[in-house]
Amino acid sequence: MGHAMGLATRRGRWDAAAGNRLIRATLCLCALHLTLSACSERMTAARAAPHPDAQIQPIYVATERELDQTGPIFGLKRPSGMKYFRTDISVPPSHQIGVIEWPEGRPDTASNFAVTGTQVFDGPGQMLGDIRRTKPGRETLVFIHGYNNTLSESMYRLAQIQTDFATGMPAVLFSWPSAGDPRGYIYDRDSVLFARDDLVTLLDRLTARPGDKVFLLGHSMGSHLTMEALRQARLSGNTRLLSRVSGVTLMSPDIDPDLFDRQAEVIGTLPQPFLIFISKQDRALSLSGFITGRKPRLGVIDEAEKVTRPDVTVIDFTELADGNSLNHFVPVTSPAAIRVLNGIISQAGREGTGFLRDMALKLPTARAVQP
Repeated sequence: MGHAMGLATRRGRWDAAAGNRLIRATLCLCALHLTLSACSERMTAARAAPHPDAQIQPIYVATERELDQTGPIFGLKRPSGMKYFRTDISVPPSHQIGVIEWPEGRPDTASNFAVTGTQVFDGPGQMLGDIRRTKPGRETLVFIHGYNNTLSESMYRLAQIQTDFATGMPAVLFSWPSAGDPRGYIYDRDSVLFARDDLVTLLDRLTARPGDKVFLLGHSMGSHLTMEALRQARLSGNTRLLSRVSGVTLMSPDIDPDLFDRQAEVIGTLPQPFLIFISKQDRALSLSGFITGRKPRLGVIDEAEKVTRPDVTVIDFTELADGNSLNHFVPVTSPAAIRVLNGIISQAGREGTGFLRDMALKLPTARAVQP
């Protein structure tokens, strides 16, 4: 008790510097909570009858959550062990690019996202068998969601990404135990470390056959988890897995740039292409930077020298921001950004992944920050 009191007092007097830091951190967390809470009510995925004109996106889920934890888990003990299931997400025929059409009440598949079917698997082998029967290709998209995400939100987000980008790949959501609550920032940072071994195990299983590949899409704090998994693979000597990663995209990464440099240094040669999507108007990362010491996060860097590696392409989407979701999802919520990205992806598919950097540098609206 005496030591704790000494933090805020000095010879019986209030330590203004320590006290002000504590007050600022508390106010920042409150602002983050109020800002995110005001953006939208937390929604939960719900079932509805299929619509003949809707598009069905099968989303495979590997999660450390209990299967009934579709909402926030703030304050709950993290569950142990992985669960696997498939959820068929219906995307309405009236779908607008970049939008998740949440229902205001009971979902209607004519106009809303909805769940039309689910299948729980006994284990990863059964899930892999279903993936290979449904989409027999060799490459799988793995989405690692960010801070303050519920299972429902991340499932629908991945279904929206699959629809708007028409990847053609099977999509697997790695749903780590985010608190799903704005107050859970520190809880989520600990959950990233809690989850990294399970993510490596999942990637190992997805690349078990000769020729199997995974493309990793990490968002926000999920980018930190993505880098930790790649670092873990390198430290354990799992070069086979690293060679099976066909590309990495870190979207609005909530990572300290110095930490990213250290993670990348340990990983060595990064998988290609390796893309970082940033937006200087990302208000969520601005708050995150305040919480973590007033240092800009990787997703809001504004100088090329902040990323010095020649094997990384940084694309700035600031000019395409539309204000939605605190500008924290710009590459997948802004219609203009989605059109730009689809053009890059289409051309890169014809000319090879080395084309990505050159194309990004020529774009008038999405600029590549080249070291």
